[in-house]
Amino acid sequence: MSVSVLSLTRPLDTVSGLLQLASLLGLALLLLKAAQLYQHRQWLLKAVQQFPSPPSHWFFGHKQEFQTGQELQVFQKWTEKYPCACPRWLWGSRVSLVPFPLGYGLLLLHGETWFQHRRMLTPAFHYDILKPYVRLMADSVQVMLDKWEELLTQNSHLEIFEHVSLMTLDTIMKCAFSYQGNHQADRNSQAYIQAIRDMNNLVFARVRNVFYQKDIFYGLTSEGRRNHKARQIAHQHTDRVIKLRKAQLQDEGELEKVRNKRHLDFLDILLFAKMENGKGLSDKDLRAEVDTFMFEGHDTTASGISWILYALATHPEHQQRCREEIQSLLGDGASITWEHLDQMPYTTMCIKEALRLYPPVPGVGRELSKPITFPDGRSLPKGMAFTTLTLLALNHTYPGPGVPLQVFDPSRFAPDASRHSHAFLPFSGGSRNCIGKHFAMNELKVAVALTLLRFELAPDPFKIPVPTPRIVLMSKNGIHLHLRKLL
Repeated sequence: MSVSVLSLTRPLDTVSGLLQLASLLGLALLLLKAAQLYQHRQWLLKAVQQFPSPPSHWFFGHKQEFQTGQELQVFQKWTEKYPCACPRWLWGSRVSLVPFPLGYGLLLLHGETWFQHRRMLTPAFHYDILKPYVRLMADSVQVMLDKWEELLTQNSHLEIFEHVSLMTLDTIMKCAFSYQGNHQADRNSQAYIQAIRDMNNLVFARVRNVFYQKDIFYGLTSEGRRNHKARQIAHQHTDRVIKLRKAQLQDEGELEKVRNKRHLDFLDILLFAKMENGKGLSDKDLRAEVDTFMFEGHDTTASGISWILYALATHPEHQQRCREEIQSLLGDGASITWEHLDQMPYTTMCIKEALRLYPPVPGVGRELSKPITFPDGRSLPKGMAFTTLTLLALNHTYPGPGVPLQVFDPSRFAPDASRHSHAFLPFSGGSRNCIGKHFAMNELKVAVALTLLRFELAPDPFKIPVPTPRIVLMSKNGIHLHLRKLL
């Protein structure tokens, strides 16, 4: 009897011993991780010790200051209080440096792969490529304006951001991806727009949550599952575009037409590309480039156009002056052309002033590959990660002719106005500036010009937009305008 009892207890002792060993190993790993986090925090504290910031919690960082939904106002206060740059603690072991007057070196970091892709894609934005795009842009804008005219029979107040997003997606599909048809009424396009909007919010929320940093844990949360679904929808949209263009290029006539082009559009460059090793882009690299440009080519311009129209709606005197300038060019029913884009100086000044107040991309990230010294002598070490260039805060330090920075004043951008080359960066700057900045600026001008020709804009006094920084600058409650059809 005693032998049988002993034989039963030995496995239990073995299991108990294994559990104790596992517990000790787990505790040791936990202590090791805590020591690593402590060491990293001490390195970060030393790295940013020359840059004062508001008091922060040792674990939650500055999270409390940004829970009120007044993030832009907080940044503006920091801009005034902390010269040059200010550390923003996302949590105890992660800090984002927020520069205001910008150290030029932060804009010049790049790697070999980035350089190869940038050099490969630059021809897609040659002037000879951009010129015929003006007609395609105008066609897409007119489709949107026709839809607005129909909707005005039901309600003169309209939320414009979603309509503008569908229009800019339509434009980029036609210009850069040789994709025909009306995508503003297409369900797939609407699903893609919603997926991008979801990812905008989810990515921003994830960056701020210390518990969401590991993919394995994030994937188990409801937010992680929503993000995965949104990414799948976005990838499916991209895959359809690539698959269709590849099928079109199987036709000898279409293939010959493309080969005879002096300049290829964006997607054709990718499909015909040969890297320095003689091989074409992998399917993964191809989709990554198309994903990136599909998003950047429509969401940033949608944000820009929407906020520009809002700025003009709230400043009717400037809106009317722009309209008169455009009517002098197109008032006889002429179609807008490439040549017209350089003949609307006051409209361009208003567009730039709106971009200053409402930059489509409120911030860009960099990781320091080498030490950097700011103009006032303070420095940061190599390896300082997630350095954020807050373009919104930077643009709000833009000098003007004795006018408060928060006031809409297009004369800041008069041809004879003096300004530092990096005081206004709606498309970032340096070698890593926006590759499509001329494309974007052309689209902004076309959209604003054609809209002001057909509608008078006014703000909805009951739905004032609340600017909210995401990957692009959005509004927490949409951008609602009152539209009146012009005779």
